[in-house]
Amino acid sequence: MILNSKDIYNILINYNFFLFKKINVKGWVKHFRYNYFLNINDGSSLKDLQIIIDNKYFNNFFLKKINIGVSLEIIGILVLSKGKKQNIEIYANRIKIFGSFKMEYLQKTILQQKKHSLKKLREQSYLRFRTNIFSSIMRIRHHIAFSIHKFFYKKNFFYINTPIITTYDTEGAGDMFKVTTFNFKKIPINELGEINNTLDFFGDFTYLTVSGQLQGEAAASGLGKIYTFGPTFRAEKSNTFRHLSEFWMIEPEMAFYKLNHNMILAENLLKYVIKYVIKHCYDDLFFLEKKNINRLYSILNSSFQRISYTNAIKIIKSSKYKFFFPVKWGTDLQSEHEKFLSEHYFHNCPIIIYNYPLRIKPFYMRLNDDNQTVAAMDVIFPNIGEIIGGSQREERYNFLLKRMIELNLNIKSLWWYLNIRRFGSVPHSGFGLGFERLIQFITNINNIKDNIPFPRFQKNAFY
Repeated sequence: MILNSKDIYNILINYNFFLFKKINVKGWVKHFRYNYFLNINDGSSLKDLQIIIDNKYFNNFFLKKINIGVSLEIIGILVLSKGKKQNIEIYANRIKIFGSFKMEYLQKTILQQKKHSLKKLREQSYLRFRTNIFSSIMRIRHHIAFSIHKFFYKKNFFYINTPIITTYDTEGAGDMFKVTTFNFKKIPINELGEINNTLDFFGDFTYLTVSGQLQGEAAASGLGKIYTFGPTFRAEKSNTFRHLSEFWMIEPEMAFYKLNHNMILAENLLKYVIKYVIKHCYDDLFFLEKKNINRLYSILNSSFQRISYTNAIKIIKSSKYKFFFPVKWGTDLQSEHEKFLSEHYFHNCPIIIYNYPLRIKPFYMRLNDDNQTVAAMDVIFPNIGEIIGGSQREERYNFLLKRMIELNLNIKSLWWYLNIRRFGSVPHSGFGLGFERLIQFITNINNIKDNIPFPRFQKNAFY
């Protein structure tokens, strides 16, 4: 009986079913030693499958073509292993080489049998999928994404796609990538000496989006509960371990949700994802860091501590810690302040800070009755900082219009957003979850650039 298995993982888990049967596996060589032992992996699992080579089937000339990274097809019998490091192995009677390369080429890659730094692996991002550490990260990334879709599906949310090309900056930060079809050598100028954007492809200045929130609000006003999951872009000239120029965001928007409902949903989502990943990626999590599992269980077993911005400021000001950035009511909290609150004051517990000052938050957040704060919320995780930012949205037309005028925003480009409030407006809320930030926390991989397949950041757009 010949079983064509595309997935080594299935063989490793259900090996009793495959024992003593003729099977076919394909993968890449991870280890090759003594000319009769080799380990292959097809990316489906952290664990390799050991192959025993009988010299009577293969001559030395053929075996010299096999080294680390070579792709093979193995046909043989699955048997119980006599060694202590694995339960099973394949006794090969046929090997087909799909692709090989010479030893001198191998020495110039990251595919050698030695440990490389994550920074070194980043230099050959197109090959790092074949390393144990990066394949583990990517499998975890896959399951996190799947669990997010599954969570919202169970909650009766509708998944929608919002535009990548936009004419405005949702957050008001101004650091956006421009989109144009103009020939830079022949940019049209109008009578005022300015760029004549009416002649561009879309007839206006356009950019890569920083958020799909505003369109998400429009969708929620008819569908009730929606979420987006897509790429977003920021042109910040920052090269820290927390920033990317291209990253993915999960952005739910919910009609009839107030700030408290928003907080509950955010906490439930994060706990659901962490629980799912522990269940489906235990081996990969354990490989990345043995203590990682306990750290994740501590999140599941704790209630997110809620604290108002005003009380957070009081706690920080009364502490004996020396901060680089001074704090006073009305200033934004820095990473060191969030770190102190979540890791020290609340003893490594996630926290939700809410009701921020009006002046430091975007125009779309609902004004509270005190006329000084808005119904905003940030979820702060230990070691990672802000992982979710959200708010109850301003559903009142006059309040929103006044806020936009105060901030001198381009009302002409946001007329449609205002109109949502004119036709059956309801209280509604939403938040943005940074996908790579979440992966960064779950994997405990320090640099966010190592939690995405091909990182994009300042001076780096390779591959």
